[in-house]
Amino acid sequence: AAINPGNSGGALVDTWGRLVGINSAIYSRSGGSMGIGFAIPVSMVKNVIATAKSGGSVVKRPWLGAKLQNVTKDIADSLGLDRPVGAAVASVQRGSPAADAGLKTGDVIVAVDGQSVDDAAGVDFRIAVKPLGGAASLSVLRGGKSVILPIKLKAAPETTPRAALRLSTRSPLQGAQ
Repeated sequence: AAINPGNSGGALVDTWGRLVGINSAIYSRSGGSMGIGFAIPVSMVKNVIATAKSGGSVVKRPWLGAKLQNVTKDIADSLGLDRPVGAAVASVQRGSPAADAGLKTGDVIVAVDGQSVDDAAGVDFRIAVKPLGGAASLSVLRGGKSVILPIKLKAAPETTPRAALRLSTRSPLQGAQ
């Protein structure tokens, strides 16, 4: 779909008329609609809408609680994988959803809810678009065997509460917090 500078934010629909995203930006050398359009996936938009409908002012996303790294060719070779795919678990935070699910350092996450992931960013995205309070299943390679781990989806704890700041300078945003 053509996205011209200044008209981003419109609906991105598929051939059946279903909303699949919200147009957000365009990269264009000419300044017109010739270029690459970017959109926010509808699954992410649903989280924002749910937050707004519930009266929330801060969008929170599910937290895995594990440090992930991309599977390199060397890691793939050491694990006997045909190609570098998935996300290797570098560490797991105590008390996190990942720890509660039994995820361990050295595991390789290859899918979330049956949807394959190519890298650490893929895992982050698949988890981020899930609703809080729900659950997901991680397909993991552990010691050459495939394991399915159910994980509860909850927000990260705020170890340092956010400091509120009210804008008092003369501007269109005066009074905003």
